[in-house]
Amino acid sequence: MNSSSPKRRSLTLATCCGVHGLQDGLTDLLYVLLPILAQAFGLNYSQIGIIRAANRSAMALFEIPAGLLSERFGERTLLVFGLVSVGIGYLTLSVANGFIAVVLCLFLAGFGAAFQHTLNSSVISKTFGGSGRRAALGTYNSSGDVGKLAFAGIFTLSVGVGVAWQNLVTGFGVAALLAAVVTLVILYRLDVGGRPSINKDVPTTSAALGWGFRNRTAFAALGMIVFFDIAVQGGFLTFLAFLMIEKNVPASLGAFAVVLTLVGGVFGKFSCGFLASKLGVIRSLVLVECLTAVGIVAILLLPTLAAYFLLPVIGAVLQGSSSITYGTVSDLVHDDRQSRGFSVIYSIANGAAILAPIGFGLIGDRFGLTTTMLTMACIILIPLPLCLLLRQGLTSQYV
Repeated sequence: MNSSSPKRRSLTLATCCGVHGLQDGLTDLLYVLLPILAQAFGLNYSQIGIIRAANRSAMALFEIPAGLLSERFGERTLLVFGLVSVGIGYLTLSVANGFIAVVLCLFLAGFGAAFQHTLNSSVISKTFGGSGRRAALGTYNSSGDVGKLAFAGIFTLSVGVGVAWQNLVTGFGVAALLAAVVTLVILYRLDVGGRPSINKDVPTTSAALGWGFRNRTAFAALGMIVFFDIAVQGGFLTFLAFLMIEKNVPASLGAFAVVLTLVGGVFGKFSCGFLASKLGVIRSLVLVECLTAVGIVAILLLPTLAAYFLLPVIGAVLQGSSSITYGTVSDLVHDDRQSRGFSVIYSIANGAAILAPIGFGLIGDRFGLTTTMLTMACIILIPLPLCLLLRQGLTSQYV
């Protein structure tokens, strides 16, 4: 199939979106799975925290190695390896007999999940080149949230009608293994993500490229923007339900506030990729970060019902910014080092997702949730001056 044909591009994007939706869905399944595991194994809060930390830490630790390995083995092989690892992790979880076994199973699942974001983003970036890349990455980015909602919904509804959690995680494990086979077949037939060709006549090329940053200052600025952006996303989603409960909303409706925000995020991640293509990276970032800050403050001031109507809009700008930032990686990294660039950015994002709830939690314990939310509204504005540094590495059509 022609390397630039629309069909090849569409199939590649659809495959990457499928892998992303499944992997992100199984990762965030823990939000609804952990209470069931706690009940089944008599776990305390510390043990629940250790399980979650083991899963997320595995993702963070192996994100960069995944990007480096792809330069030797290609993205296709590693995407399949990641799916197989996740599948085995969930299959063994179904027969786990205690806390240690659960930690090991979900560490393996987190390890497998590290072999997707960097690799999928690199495949899409290489396949689409400059034409339509931002929109494609925005579409890919939104597919993860679709997976999160789908898997959480399937699990919650199935448990509600009496299906055993062991049967469900077994099914999810089998689904991951089947997805590995399908992904391998499709990407092989499309000739996408294979082992890179090595030019033996130019042995110094790899060393000369290094990490492939076209502009180190701009890339560093992008990394800091991503850190603050993801930190506020994670903090807001973690404490939103508690904020609504403080507004005298029942716990079940407090949790529904998170769902509304995530639904808005799906549309935001999809649309912000197109927004950056039309409006430019810097203008788009400034717009969504300012709207996020205003939205967070508005949630504190508005009556409860009005706040609920606003949540999907906040979700769109809060999470949509990631489509703008991730789509900018390719502009700042050499074509042969796309995997490395994405691995660094996703590692920064994982670090922010781990640290932010802890930091904002400490602020909440000391000063209350209102102060915590106002702190988030201030932090989300830190990327604005960083955009001046980011601008240095962007060509005029992307600014």
